Amino acid sequence: MRMPIQFNKRKLSDETFEACSVFDVDGDGTLDIVSGGYWYEGPDFVKKHKICELATYAHYRDDFSDFPMDVDGDGRMDIVTGSWWGGALKWRRNPGIASAEWETIEIDPSTPIETIRYFDIDGCGIPEIFPNTPGSPQAFYKLIVDENGKGTGKFSKTVISEGPSGHGMGFADITGNGRTDIVLSNGWLEQPEDPFAGPWTFHPEFSLGSASVPVLGYDVNGDGLCDLIVGQAHDYGLHWYEQRREADGSRSWTRHDIDTTASQYHDLMLVDLDLDGELELVTGKRYLAHDNDPGFDDPLFLYYFKINGGAFEKHVIDYGPAGEGSGNGIYMWIQDITGNGYPDIVAPGTEGLYLFENLGPRE
Repeated sequence: MRMPIQFNKRKLSDETFEACSVFDVDGDGTLDIVSGGYWYEGPDFVKKHKICELATYAHYRDDFSDFPMDVDGDGRMDIVTGSWWGGALKWRRNPGIASAEWETIEIDPSTPIETIRYFDIDGCGIPEIFPNTPGSPQAFYKLIVDENGKGTGKFSKTVISEGPSGHGMGFADITGNGRTDIVLSNGWLEQPEDPFAGPWTFHPEFSLGSASVPVLGYDVNGDGLCDLIVGQAHDYGLHWYEQRREADGSRSWTRHDIDTTASQYHDLMLVDLDLDGELELVTGKRYLAHDNDPGFDDPLFLYYFKINGGAFEKHVIDYGPAGEGSGNGIYMWIQDITGNGYPDIVAPGTEGLYLFENLGPRE
């Protein structure tokens, strides 16, 4: 039996930003951590540098994504961002000087953005930008590159749905045809041969509630069909939806409980934490996702689950009240940043910024 994974927990900052990423900000060959208004210099992440001043709305900060992308083609990674209040999808230009603040540039006006996810939908090698805008139709943005494949600072927009997207979004090959579809809270959008030929066909086959961002597509029970793993971002519950096909080709979905004891499962990720060749589900509480959600003031937690064909065995990485425990905010980052081969977890949130160093399975 594989032993549970050990983690070394480090609090990096009291800053209350809910998103983060990991990349080499200053080009010195060492990975750094970016979260909201600051970046933290690797390899120890003690020294922090200001990115820019960000607005505060109650306990929220105006930053729900810090995704690295060389938008302007200068060889330095910039940041793509957006938030519920910002009024636009934006990017921040990396100045290449540690002491300089970053310029924020509008990509496109937007209704409130729940958060953003990124996926290379056309196989171009650069991820497209998929903001979850619950009140507006689903769209994605493609970075326009020059003849050398370098970013120009400009984007093209493709709208792929007609009605409001709703709360929740993810990527899954529902049909098994090799094309990645888009999952929304009340159904899924089927990718056509040309992903830029919108709108995509909408299939209203389920209702996922206040669905997580992302919703994960994964064959949970090994029957060859793509299932869905969904957290309740503003309520109790973590579930998987089993896809079933009938003889006539029709499709149905059966909900199974993973965990009903905890609330605000907003961000989820599949990753092989222990390097055993099988993916684990990593997720946790977005602390104060709303300050009136069911269970909003319950203890914080960060878990990983062994999937086990749908049995979902829970392992606790961290647990405790705010000020002691950590959740995982609206956009965590998982990557080996300590160099031991095991993926580490960077967990932002209104409770602070934490690093969980993955030490591998216990001996």
